[in-house]
Amino acid sequence: MPDPLLKVLLLTGRLEVRGSSRQTLTLARHLAAHQVETMIVCTDAGVLPKTERRSLQVREYGSLVSPLAGRIAEWLLASELRNDPPDLIHVQQRSMLPIGRRLAHRLQRPYIASIHDYLGPRETLRFAWRWCRMLTAVSQSVKDELVKVAGIPEDRIVVIHSGVDTKQALEVGEILDPHRAPVIGTAGPLEAAKGLRYFVDAIPPVLAQHPRAEFLIAGAGPEEHNLRRQVRDLGVVEHVTFVPNVLELGSSLAAMDAFVLPSLRQGLGTIMLEAMLRGRPVIATNAGGVYSVVEHGRTGLLVPPRNSSQLAASINELLDNPVRARAMGHAARQMVCEQFPVDRMVEHTANLYREVLGAVPIAST
Repeated sequence: MPDPLLKVLLLTGRLEVRGSSRQTLTLARHLAAHQVETMIVCTDAGVLPKTERRSLQVREYGSLVSPLAGRIAEWLLASELRNDPPDLIHVQQRSMLPIGRRLAHRLQRPYIASIHDYLGPRETLRFAWRWCRMLTAVSQSVKDELVKVAGIPEDRIVVIHSGVDTKQALEVGEILDPHRAPVIGTAGPLEAAKGLRYFVDAIPPVLAQHPRAEFLIAGAGPEEHNLRRQVRDLGVVEHVTFVPNVLELGSSLAAMDAFVLPSLRQGLGTIMLEAMLRGRPVIATNAGGVYSVVEHGRTGLLVPPRNSSQLAASINELLDNPVRARAMGHAARQMVCEQFPVDRMVEHTANLYREVLGAVPIAST
């Protein structure tokens, strides 16, 4: 007998080049196979093609995060949903937790929340435990911090790793082809916590040994202006390409010979997983949940955070040893296919929905 159909509202902020946004879209694309119908409510879906907005049932409420109009927007959203409410609300980003908490109360529906990264300085989390049934953490490291720092009971948190579509047809290609310039890249939100300034600082010492090397930075965010200025000040403009804020990163990742994740702290690294799926060796900071993905010397190289000299040395190590770099890329792809398939993430999420709802949808009121 098939599982009963569940209706789940995926509540998120702005859709952008970010692991949490990619997970939201992945769930919306794949949960139907598990008898889960989804609707995305977000504050901005501008980077998503209109055809996909319709097929994924995306609704934009830009004023939800407005200090003045936000409460009115919440009331309108709740009013719109009241005649056909979801069985469950799944809050996708921490910034949307207050809205999700109030929406759950208005609709008298339970919610769960996904935590993708670590808490900021002096950041606190509030949950209405009457309605909040469970939290998901993207890695064991994130769960451990939620228990230790935020004081959340351990049994309220389940670890569900991000997943990537390992069944998609990808043109991996040979990395570090001697007939073309090597490309070292990174991708994701351009924010201070991502440590991108240390990646840029590593460019001159790499060019000193490999003057043909090119560097690619894909994404957008508040640090973009500072990074562009840093590139100019270092005199490496002709070697660095910035790619705008697009959700589809396939062409950027395919252009790279190696992927760098210089984050100061990192919950897991969904975009890094996508690079590894394409057979790219990675160089990542040994920060947070990265240790559960990158095995030093086998699927990539680990360096300390905030250490441009070691980052440059690791990049040069890969460029000097293309055979070893290709072996790491191959091992990385194999590891991702075995341990991080999207089907596993989606199945675990669907099972969690049914578990917190008692295996049957809530009757409409």
